[in-house]
Amino acid sequence: MLPDLSTELTTRLREAFRAADYDADGVVDALGPQAHAALGRGEPEAARRMTEDSGALGTLIRLFLLGDAEDERAVRAALPGVDLDDAIKAEVLRGDGDRLRAGLDIRPYGDDEDSWWVIADLDSDQRGGPVPADHVLGVGHASISLARATSRRPVDTLLDLGTGCGVQALHASRHARRITATDLSERALALARGTFRINELDVELRQGEWFGPLRGRRFDQVVCNPPFVVGPPRVDYVYRDSGLAGDDASALVVRQLPAFLNEGGVGQLLASWLHRRGEDWADRVSGWLPRGGVDAWFVQRDVADPTLYVGTWLRDAGVDPRSAEGRAKASRWLDWFAENDVEGIGFGFVTLRRTEEAHAEVVCEDLRHAYDDPLGPESAAWLDRVAWLRARSNADLLATRFTVPGTVLLEEVSAPVEDGWSSVVRRLHRTDGPGWQHELDETAARLLAGFRGALPLEDLVTLLAYAHDLDEEALTEAVVPVVRELVRHGMVVPA
Repeated sequence: MLPDLSTELTTRLREAFRAADYDADGVVDALGPQAHAALGRGEPEAARRMTEDSGALGTLIRLFLLGDAEDERAVRAALPGVDLDDAIKAEVLRGDGDRLRAGLDIRPYGDDEDSWWVIADLDSDQRGGPVPADHVLGVGHASISLARATSRRPVDTLLDLGTGCGVQALHASRHARRITATDLSERALALARGTFRINELDVELRQGEWFGPLRGRRFDQVVCNPPFVVGPPRVDYVYRDSGLAGDDASALVVRQLPAFLNEGGVGQLLASWLHRRGEDWADRVSGWLPRGGVDAWFVQRDVADPTLYVGTWLRDAGVDPRSAEGRAKASRWLDWFAENDVEGIGFGFVTLRRTEEAHAEVVCEDLRHAYDDPLGPESAAWLDRVAWLRARSNADLLATRFTVPGTVLLEEVSAPVEDGWSSVVRRLHRTDGPGWQHELDETAARLLAGFRGALPLEDLVTLLAYAHDLDEEALTEAVVPVVRELVRHGMVVPA
């Protein structure tokens, strides 16, 4: 039986939460920065102490965030207007002797502009054991990562494919006029419906596998956090397992998504891919794309060792790798990796754009270094720069005046020599966005010193060739691809 999170119940919950300041800011204010940080690390005791004198807000924090059993009178006081019997029937609450516990994970979740509430299932720690197969995951690292990597430019229509508890659709409500959300899981759709109702959002919900419920439709933007866990073709947990072997789930989405985009529409997803012995990961993922008509940017953020990967996902589901169940699952998983020559599992983001241009840009980049900026604005800017470059011939590029943004630095590493220091590395470093770095030779560094917006590139090349007795034609041929690469990475920009 599915939880019935009716409009009446979610309205009463919303009113009670607002009255108690049970929102993202209210929780932080009540706990203070140290206890809030400790709670994020899975250390609840400091938060429990800070809520002792916080009234209704303290009760809601202990009930829904700490998983404590609370006195029924305190719960009634914290949820005025909510029929507790209805809340129990809807799984919002559950009995525990003469006390009450949370039956669902209902927690505030905010961005820079506002706060929402997200309704999901209790995790393995809250349950005190493994989650069931139809478990609906709440806000996690993957969903937050995708939200930060998603472009937020205004669009008319947006699809959240595999919505789960609805996190991506919440973010989409900031910039999309109409939102459609799908999921294979009936339970996920029931909880997502509750999430949308409690936040007063109008979202079209459709049930079905992958793009099945959407035949004949196209969207301006598609976001997708698919069941991307790779391994044997099985489904232990619907939130992470697709039933497809290896990385076929990610491949399926990349292959089919462009057909559901309007011209110029953008798709963004999390994905995983296999690193197989003797195979380049970039060749593998670019081979998933349909032929032509798609700009694609694959960003690899991590590569996991198979053994570490298996242990991480077992623990995520609440399965102890040391138990008989854990050992059996790990053995089957690792056997599959060995049989398929898997040396690692890549993870990252994919940005796709449907285009009718004859030449589509496909780039695979390894960005495993640390950077703080969210990738969403950069993904939109990357597509802009790709379109700008595609529209310009080499002659156009040579006629353009360029500048170097203030966030781009030239770093030099020098080694001691007899008469002083000799430069051994010159590195152009963009200090914002993904923090790209490009090594330059002395000639390229001199050329970029002239990027002040005063002279076009061709004049700068002529001056540099004359000043250093270089062949101008050969220098031009060498410079153009370098400048194109720097433009694509936002390290030089048109004046």
